[in-house]
Amino acid sequence: MKIMYHLEDLDCAHCAARMEQAVSALSGIKSVTVNFLAGLMTVEAENVSSDELMRDIQRVCAEIEPDCHISC
Repeated sequence: MKIMYHLEDLDCAHCAARMEQAVSALSGIKSVTVNFLAGLMTVEAENVSSDELMRDIQRVCAEIEPDCHISC
């Protein structure tokens, strides 16, 4: 499954790269791309529920950029 997330209040490109790396390390993730300028994260995952995926992404991203809000 491929899901696109909107990233609101993402303030720096370095944080976007760190978020991309952290999400790619999650279980079941095949690929992750964060477009800092567009404020989008595209995630391709397998064998993971979308609710579980969203919780995991929000958790790891909050550690990197606490002010960033993630939505579908």
